Amino acid sequence: MFLGTHTPKLDEKGRFFLPAKFREGLAEGLVITRQQERCLAIYPTETFVALAQRAQSAPSTVKQVRDYQRMLAAGASDEVPDKQGRVTIPPTLRSYAGLDKEIVVIGAVNRVEVWDATTWQTYSVEQEAAYAEMNEVVFPLGE
Repeated sequence: MFLGTHTPKLDEKGRFFLPAKFREGLAEGLVITRQQERCLAIYPTETFVALAQRAQSAPSTVKQVRDYQRMLAAGASDEVPDKQGRVTIPPTLRSYAGLDKEIVVIGAVNRVEVWDATTWQTYSVEQEAAYAEMNEVVFPLGE
């Protein structure tokens, strides 16, 4: 499980240091892909494979399914952190998420997300009120 908020810097080669607490879960390999809200998602390879299999099993006769499959796969890049725990984000994905030097890396339960720092700040502020209003309607509580 990935938790927390971190602020590493993106270097001139498009690399950043994975937060130490995320490294073990991603050491064997990871997949970086586009995520909604113009951020990036980093999945452990096995989690991404399961996600891709679910997408593959959906009916490709449905336009939204085809669109999702394309966006998920076309933007995906499989990577392995280097010995120092750095990950390289390909230029096309950096461009998609508007990443420059200042980034925010968050744990999002089953994935890590990488955000432009300003975009994350804006999103976080906007979502705070909605988050405060969420209740068991969103996630029903067990009995």
